[in-house]
Amino acid sequence: MLKHFLPDQHVQNIVDITPEMLVERGVKGIITDLDNTLVEWDRPEATPELIEWFTSIKEKGILITIVSNNTQHRVKSFSDPVGIPFIYSARKPMTKAFKRALKDMKLKNEQVVVIGDQLLTDVLGGNRLGLHTILVVPVASSDGFWTRFNRKIERIILSWMKRKGMLHWEE
Repeated sequence: MLKHFLPDQHVQNIVDITPEMLVERGVKGIITDLDNTLVEWDRPEATPELIEWFTSIKEKGILITIVSNNTQHRVKSFSDPVGIPFIYSARKPMTKAFKRALKDMKLKNEQVVVIGDQLLTDVLGGNRLGLHTILVVPVASSDGFWTRFNRKIERIILSWMKRKGMLHWEE
């Protein structure tokens, strides 16, 4: 059961995921979380570095969909200016929003990666569908109430995985 919480990859920051790396894996689509994955949970717009990353991904023909548990207002106000489709109130780790993103992008599971900062939502949701999951270090050290709760549980899971030799990165 705990293997569902194990990401396939771990990176410090989303911009460390290069378009070339994705193309080499045969990736044609990205499902990404918004808050603390792309930007801080309280930052309303994309940073110049992130806009540059979006552009480089799109230039390689890779589709991006933001899948967030946040409200329509939050996700739309971030996504519309950068021209990225989104799904809000996703209820991750439930798989319905992930399936919808796959359908909207017209891609197969093996062509898509899930990128997020939380084991209990992004990684678990992606792994439940057999998608390649990439865990990023949260871009902010502060979180909302439920995310703080999730992070405590994640620390327990990560500690267990580390003791079992399942983690291949340094925190």
